[in-house]
Amino acid sequence: MRVNIILECTETGDRNYITTKNPRNNPERIELMKYSPRLRRHTLHRETKK
Repeated sequence: MRVNIILECTETGDRNYITTKNPRNNPERIELMKYSPRLRRHTLHRETKK
């Protein structure tokens, strides 16, 4: 039931992370604070369309 999603940095546009989510429990796009290697700090990452 879980689907793969790509997380993209909102500041640089880099697609740094791949994770999974259950669309039945989380139908909206998820947003997480993750580490951005280019900026060397934590930034907001959003789920992108494939």
